[in-house]
Amino acid sequence: MSSNDLQFKGYAVHDTKDWDKFQVIDFKPKEQGDHDVDIKIEFCGVCASDVHTITGGWGKPILPIIPGHEVVGHVVRVGSKVTEFKVGDRAGVGAQVLSCFKCERCKTDNEQYCTNGVDTYNAKYPNGDVAQGGYSTAIRAHEHFVLPLPKELPLEEVAPMLCAGLTVYSPLVWNGAGPGKVVAIVGIGGLGHFALQFARALGAEKVIAFSHSPDKKDDAMKLGATDYVLTNDKKFAETWAGKIDLIINTTDVSDAIPLTDLLKTLKVHGRCILVSIPDEKLPDLQAFALASNGALLGGSKIGSKKDAVSMLDLAVKKNVKSIIQVLPMREAGTAVRNVKENKVRYRHVLKVDI
Repeated sequence: MSSNDLQFKGYAVHDTKDWDKFQVIDFKPKEQGDHDVDIKIEFCGVCASDVHTITGGWGKPILPIIPGHEVVGHVVRVGSKVTEFKVGDRAGVGAQVLSCFKCERCKTDNEQYCTNGVDTYNAKYPNGDVAQGGYSTAIRAHEHFVLPLPKELPLEEVAPMLCAGLTVYSPLVWNGAGPGKVVAIVGIGGLGHFALQFARALGAEKVIAFSHSPDKKDDAMKLGATDYVLTNDKKFAETWAGKIDLIINTTDVSDAIPLTDLLKTLKVHGRCILVSIPDEKLPDLQAFALASNGALLGGSKIGSKKDAVSMLDLAVKKNVKSIIQVLPMREAGTAVRNVKENKVRYRHVLKVDI
């Protein structure tokens, strides 16, 4: 397909009350820029963020909305000033498509925290153009937010890494996961199944899987866990008190996060990093829960392009895998319902069928 034949069509939600009802619409992409890359989409991962957005859990979205920010395909057009990509290249887009490029955050490989950044969907460009996501035939994005994809990784498997994988990889690296460290992953799902693998790939001495359910133990151990801990055991915090350097919490439901107990398991100045963003407020927390061991409680937002490139390289070298279930894109409604109802092991990927 030539760039002149590229059609921008997507599966859109028109009402948050009918958040699992998708209709195909034509849409206008952002105005072409000299640094823009057009990608013909082949697969798009389904993220919990998609569900939070289309249900209105994170606030009223821009309707109609085409979700999706784990986008992979091939380049069909490049702007006159694009240097990193050429037509025919494999390429992907994660959860961000633009930043200001001028602020301190952008200049220090923290562009995901740019206060003028543009998300892949449910966002507007500075000129008012609406950004639409990857449940569609094509996407246009600035080349800095387009990722080169290693040939060793099948497109459908690399797609979920562009958000879910990056969301856990970045805080693992930035918070010191590696040789000699004890790392715990809370929640063994779409994010957690990547976190276990990347923690081991980074060389952590121990990787503990924390889960409320016993039925994922076999999966967790195969994915790299050295220990499996049930958080509904009231004594788990006592058993692990003061033994963990870093916790990555991927649990997406606030009342399922045993936050105070998790903090007890940290070593002095250990860190608990929250990477999911539940609709509800976090559990109540007394200040003493942080003061007793100098615990640090923090958050993280996706990752930079530098992080993403190094993540994909590590995935190739250490054989990190996406565990996926592929559906045709016309079944997007089924996919988002399965995510909402926690029925996916461990990521849905949609194959373009428009």
